[in-house]
Amino acid sequence: MNRRLILASASPQRAKLLDQLGVSHVAIAADIDETPHPAESAEALAERLARGKAQALAAHYPDDVVLGSDTVVTLSERLYGKPADDAEADSMLASLSGRTHRVVSGVALCVAGRCLSRISMSQVTMRDITAAERAGYVASGEPIGKAGGYAIQGRGAIFIARLDGSYSSVMGLPLYETADLLREAGFELLGTTS
Repeated sequence: MNRRLILASASPQRAKLLDQLGVSHVAIAADIDETPHPAESAEALAERLARGKAQALAAHYPDDVVLGSDTVVTLSERLYGKPADDAEADSMLASLSGRTHRVVSGVALCVAGRCLSRISMSQVTMRDITAAERAGYVASGEPIGKAGGYAIQGRGAIFIARLDGSYSSVMGLPLYETADLLREAGFELLGTTS
């Protein structure tokens, strides 16, 4: 594959995950409106945002391959985006405490005018989180900018009692689905091509 791979994200976690696949890439943030549409499902939102990020950069870099990803947390049909402030982060954590929620990650790859996408779904069960623990975690600053107000790869891991699904997907980039898309586009992974 002679085309450059662009990761449509400023997330250091997504870049580290992509590094695990051994594919060189550059990261460029994609600025799109992430507001959910009325009655939009978590699956539809995650896929739409992943595609939107990839397509936004593909329009500017038509000779490259662009990878976009987005993660949505949902509980009882309520969508949890990134908390805007500490109060919203605390509220999200309080509502997820002691319950099982879904994490849906979409990933999209745009190459040569085509855009392919995949969805990954995981179930995450949080233990009961005390008000003091929430306050300490929120004060750490980690919840800001994280879907659902927590980072499974960070301090938020102490709240996770069970994960059914993909750890990398909950982090923000489902590696199984990403590798599938990259192989389809002709990238060599682990010494093999499609």
